[in-house]
Amino acid sequence: MMKRRQIGMLGATALALGACVQEPQRTVVVVPSQSCNTAFRVVNASSRTVERLYFSHSSMNGWGNDQLGNAVLQPGRQVTYRAANTGNYDFRVIWNNGQAAELRRINVCAANQITVTNTGLRAN
Repeated sequence: MMKRRQIGMLGATALALGACVQEPQRTVVVVPSQSCNTAFRVVNASSRTVERLYFSHSSMNGWGNDQLGNAVLQPGRQVTYRAANTGNYDFRVIWNNGQAAELRRINVCAANQITVTNTGLRAN
């Protein structure tokens, strides 16, 4: 009878001690199944020259610098860029006649081309 009581007490003690032992922490790393390619091209399919091109992350206020710099984008020409971050971007062009067009909240992970037409901008 004494042995059964001792074994029972040993079992209870082992369970109590086991409850005090912490499980090791596990770190879960989620790897996206597909990475985002932020490269895109701007194609001038309009009949006018684009003198200025702006794009910035949609979370930013303002347009920043003209991306064409001293260059222009002639009709039928294209230029390629890589966005610094993923997510939505806003685009603005100004033609040589002073007219402007804007396109907002374009996900650069989903669209790889911004096309300038005579009536505005579209994402493909």
